[in-house]
Amino acid sequence: MERTKDSLSKQVAKRAKEPVKKVNDYDGNTEVMISTGSTLLDLAISGGRVHGGGLPGGILVEIFGPAGSGKTVLLCEIAGGIQRAGGAIMFHDPEARLNKQFAAMFDMDIGKIEYTTPDTIPEVFGGVRKWQPESTAINGVLADSLAALSTNLEMDNDDGDKMGMRRAKEFSEELRKTARILVQRNLLLVCSNQIRETMNTVGPKYKSPGGEAIGFYSSLRLRTSIMKKLKVKKTVAGKDVERIVGITIDIEVSKSSIWKPHRTAPVTILFDYGIDNIRENLQFIKQYSKATTYVFNGEKLDMSLAKSVKMIEEQGIEKELCEEVISLWEEIESKFDVERKKKVR
Repeated sequence: MERTKDSLSKQVAKRAKEPVKKVNDYDGNTEVMISTGSTLLDLAISGGRVHGGGLPGGILVEIFGPAGSGKTVLLCEIAGGIQRAGGAIMFHDPEARLNKQFAAMFDMDIGKIEYTTPDTIPEVFGGVRKWQPESTAINGVLADSLAALSTNLEMDNDDGDKMGMRRAKEFSEELRKTARILVQRNLLLVCSNQIRETMNTVGPKYKSPGGEAIGFYSSLRLRTSIMKKLKVKKTVAGKDVERIVGITIDIEVSKSSIWKPHRTAPVTILFDYGIDNIRENLQFIKQYSKATTYVFNGEKLDMSLAKSVKMIEEQGIEKELCEEVISLWEEIESKFDVERKKKVR
């Protein structure tokens, strides 16, 4: 489905009016959560902890995967969500790739964030420890990406770090000094990272660089992988023209200290739009119901996914669609509850 600049502007304006995401956990307590921009990913992260799921404050999140698998988009969606919830943003960009046009798709106002292009690991984590934002909401620190960070030894020495061990040591040192600060100040630290081949014949074939400390101190690790490319065909001057307009990625919760690990979620990203939450929600309902077409609240929409997405947008019922998905997801998840008596200890 095509989206004009006007429709994109309307979408951004609509997002800006959304209230803070306050949800109740299953003990009845109110907890503020930050959305990833994807209902299914929010649920995979913490749907059994709080209604609707999402990201809590006070944790370190590592998003890792191959190049072009949506890591930067996820970071920007999360940053936009933090700003909409009234939080402040510190964005570390060692790759120096973030621009205003790209950030605007996610409601990120670069003029209102603390933006840096650090060279070294201590610059990033030292900045976190010194940061004292005025907002009492969940404030976010984002780094894109950890793989681009160097060390003082590498930067100041023509021979560099010949042993190649200094990066891992600095990540370990800095995270030890920073971990408690995240909880004390309710900061959400989200970092992207690349993956490298391990050349192992047994065990994991890929791992994220920077040593073991990042994975150890992360409360949540999300691994991204590309599932398929989205192609659209148009007729121009009587000829068929095809373009790739986005990708669908699979995100696995590979580690979690906030709920259950090893849940997965499909996420569709359109290049000029961001995460297409409506598309995945409609497909989820169709997949896990008896419907043979796309439906909402039991009513048929259309056989075409693109037309069904447009119908949801035109009726302005995106939130209602999300609630239907959440209810269906909770119903499915309840089938896997452990039916055991409380363990005697």
